[in-house]
Amino acid sequence: MTASNLAAEPLAVEPRTHAQAAATSETSAAPQATVKPAPAPRYRAPLGPRVNAVLKKVLPPLFGIGLLLGVWAIVAMKTQGFPGPLQTWAAAVEIFADPFYRNGPNDQGIGWNILSSLQRVGIGFGIAALVGIPMGFLIGRFNFLNSMLDPLISLLRPVSPLAWLPIGLLVFKKADPAATWTIFICSIWPMILNTAQGVQRVPQDYMNVARVLNLSEVKIITKILFPAVLPYMLTGIRLSIGTAWLVIVAAEMLTGGVGIGFWVWDEWNNLKVEHIVIAIFVIGIVGLMLEQALLLIAKRFSYGNN
Repeated sequence: MTASNLAAEPLAVEPRTHAQAAATSETSAAPQATVKPAPAPRYRAPLGPRVNAVLKKVLPPLFGIGLLLGVWAIVAMKTQGFPGPLQTWAAAVEIFADPFYRNGPNDQGIGWNILSSLQRVGIGFGIAALVGIPMGFLIGRFNFLNSMLDPLISLLRPVSPLAWLPIGLLVFKKADPAATWTIFICSIWPMILNTAQGVQRVPQDYMNVARVLNLSEVKIITKILFPAVLPYMLTGIRLSIGTAWLVIVAAEMLTGGVGIGFWVWDEWNNLKVEHIVIAIFVIGIVGLMLEQALLLIAKRFSYGNN
């Protein structure tokens, strides 16, 4: 076959049926379906480490409480007249069923006694803060005042707070002001010393900048010293409130009246030892709450950690 014949002869195409043509057109016209990838599974921490973390926080305090109860029960078994944990718990349920009863000036529930002690601590501690914190600023700021007052503070600070109680009774002639005076005199020293130490540890560069800007003494204290000294000041306040709560119990034992210290002494006179044990736990819990509250305040206003 010649080349001309090949060019003239048409190519043979295999005929398609109507169904095949329709299928081909539908296939080409239909959009391609997209396959979405399956979402990745969310990661969940295994249960074991979380349980271990919880147990590490919970078990040591539980073991400590269990040890205390065990030693307490053994001592109660070996000591005649000393109440055990169960006997003390029963007495505590009875006491706290009505903690705010009043049958007379010296016969009141434990709730009123706690509030009376807190009131004395609040007044004495507040006066000590109003006097001690400014004095600490002045002692830390001026070397002359530091040299003048340092011997007096070193002499008076080691004196037992209860040694000041007779002076308060002699001056004020009443038990309540004498107890408040005792709280004041034992609370003021930590606030003075910690505030003064904070002022003395302020970087000298800050003071040089204040001198260059010609700031007044009031602005130096409020704008520079106070933010830098605040952590030291709050530490002194924490130490003072703990000391004040310790001292008020002993002071009320000696002065009488209404208060948790007087309540402890009165229950001893009534030979209710289980009530004394309850008072010990109450005093510890209230002191812990006061310290934790001041810790929260210290964290809230601590500039050093921000």
